[in-house]
Amino acid sequence: MMSQVELPEQVEITLGIDSPDDEYSLRNAVSSKLGVPVAELPALYLKKRALDARRGRVQFRLLLSLAGEEKTASDELLPKECKKEQKIVIVGDGPAGLFCAYQLARKGVACVVIDRGKKVQPRRRDLKLLNARGSVNEDSNYSYGEGGAGTFSDGKLYTRSHKRGAVRDVLEILEIHGAPTEILTEARPHIGSNLLPVIIADLRERLENVGVEFRFGTRMVGLQTTGTGADRRVSALELADVESGDTFSLEADSVVLATGHSARDVFEMAADWGVTLEPKGFAVGVRIEHPQALINEIQFGRNAKHRKLGAASYKLAAQVENRGVFSFCMCPGGWIVPAMTDAEHLVVNGMSLSKRDSAFANSGLVVSVELEDLAQLGLTGPLGGVELQRMVERSAQKAGGGENRAPAMRVTDFLENHESSTLPDSSYLPGLTAASVGEVLNECGLDFASKLREGLAHFDTRMRGYLTEEAVLVGVESRTSAPVRIVRNGDTLQTDAIKGLYPCGEGPGYAGGIVSAAVDGMRVADKILG
Repeated sequence: MMSQVELPEQVEITLGIDSPDDEYSLRNAVSSKLGVPVAELPALYLKKRALDARRGRVQFRLLLSLAGEEKTASDELLPKECKKEQKIVIVGDGPAGLFCAYQLARKGVACVVIDRGKKVQPRRRDLKLLNARGSVNEDSNYSYGEGGAGTFSDGKLYTRSHKRGAVRDVLEILEIHGAPTEILTEARPHIGSNLLPVIIADLRERLENVGVEFRFGTRMVGLQTTGTGADRRVSALELADVESGDTFSLEADSVVLATGHSARDVFEMAADWGVTLEPKGFAVGVRIEHPQALINEIQFGRNAKHRKLGAASYKLAAQVENRGVFSFCMCPGGWIVPAMTDAEHLVVNGMSLSKRDSAFANSGLVVSVELEDLAQLGLTGPLGGVELQRMVERSAQKAGGGENRAPAMRVTDFLENHESSTLPDSSYLPGLTAASVGEVLNECGLDFASKLREGLAHFDTRMRGYLTEEAVLVGVESRTSAPVRIVRNGDTLQTDAIKGLYPCGEGPGYAGGIVSAAVDGMRVADKILG
């Protein structure tokens, strides 16, 4: 007799760290939970897999579908042969720009993508020089070049959105081009800095094969418009060849500003064009680095070396004097890298490879900056946040002493407010200089240091052992997000001042990470096509 139990579309089960996870065992676990004979269960498909290490127990939570596997036809995800019926230029080849071009190509529409940086392979050579205390190439670095700032980072694909619709499309497109299949089911997927450059290059080559044009080493220097008032609209971009300095123009009916959060010259140009800009909140702080083995022990306890567990991660947040203090862009088994875009400033960021097998764990540890903080310093214009970033970055460069060295101190010394006489080993290749990180941050006139100290004390109650002399604070982490928004119309996604100008992605203030930037790029493409 068949069971009369109505089956749900999906079911969540919990598996212990040593529980078998083969199909037979999963079907038995679901059968037991639902009270349905194994023989009456349909095929099971994994939708999401999450590691749960809370309350001292390490276990896996699996969300399984009983309603069939979600599949998007590959043909629907692939670009078509493109026609050049419209003059569309995308500025910036990061996730927003690349996926904007990809979405246009899925509809058979060609575009031109320009980027001031280089393709991934020659870009690697500039990064090696940067890590070896070489000079900063202002057009080719960890922020500028093919794939944008995300290419040589952890390749995190975390998003608060459900993995369906545009988000699912982004993940599946990445998988088609070489990303691990696990990104479709892992709760906190990542790709890694060793794989992501290859995937990005493969995406670009596929687009080139259907008629999309890419121009690297090409910097935007101006915009031409026609009409006045409400009739003013884009007519051409003014461009410069990075190597020769030669300038030329490129006709355009639509221009997508998909520049990243470090492209400060774009903010200044947009203001000169009469486009509305507004300041927005962001965050400033440091990178904190621990031995990865210590983080594993804190998070996993006696299971720290279990074969099923990789490098442990964490996420921490506290409220201090009505300000958020939080971890940001945590990189298990990773490296701290020099992320500045010119020699006058010093900025650090984090990255890791797909295996996350470095001996170090690092994370941004930042304090939120509100508009009233900028007003307190007299930085009241739309670019006030940019100037605050520059203040702490110049301070860090000076304290580091040059050659891309970063100011640093042991976290225990930071809490006691005195400089470190010695520093622990670190993944930061240009090297560290013992200096007061608190003074570096506070150079701007805001007391970031005291808020970080209170936040750290709170974090140690959440992760006992987090505050240790083995941990080092490295300054500064100042480019968590754009401190300014290039305002666009919520319906058309264009600026009201200039028709055909589309601010897009993280740089203009409409995204916060690889996936959300890619999704915004696809939204803009759809708006351009109507």
